[in-house]
Amino acid sequence: SINRFLKTELKPVLTVSPSWLNPGASVTLSCEVKPSSAGWRFYWYKAVPDLSKNNYRYDLLPGSINGSVENSFKIDGQKQTAGFTCKAGRGNPEYLTDYSEPQFVWSEDPHPAASLSVSPDREQHFTSESVTLNCGGNSAEWRVKGFREINQESFVSDCSNWGNMTGSSCTINRDWCHKAVYWCESETGE
Repeated sequence: SINRFLKTELKPVLTVSPSWLNPGASVTLSCEVKPSSAGWRFYWYKAVPDLSKNNYRYDLLPGSINGSVENSFKIDGQKQTAGFTCKAGRGNPEYLTDYSEPQFVWSEDPHPAASLSVSPDREQHFTSESVTLNCGGNSAEWRVKGFREINQESFVSDCSNWGNMTGSSCTINRDWCHKAVYWCESETGE
């Protein structure tokens, strides 16, 4: 039926603007349902790493409990790198779309608690060469984490799944050739 289609297969597209921001600036989320966003209510979520499941959980953002008729949502005073997602609903009873794919806003913090550097330092890398991710900052112990999507599912994993962690550095296995987002995490989870 058309309702079943709306509930299980429709997936909105989320965009964030800006994708890079100065700490404390505003971020605007926009959620689009194709072919038309008219007639939908939109719900906005923060994507929070759930390390026990190597995935993300989605926490409803304040002010989004009842949804919004507008397909955009403004967040003031965003300070840190964060992931967001959205979904939409309409009708009575309300039929909901799937969550959108998570999108991230990256903070240009001039004094980050952690830093990640890549060796060799260039944009393109090949499977024939060794690539190392190095963590720096005020921590005695670091973990390197990675986020990637497989068949529209989001997963978080640590270096031991796709590389070798030595001290504060992770050397990626040469047979690992996936697009992913990487970051450093201290022993306190920061």
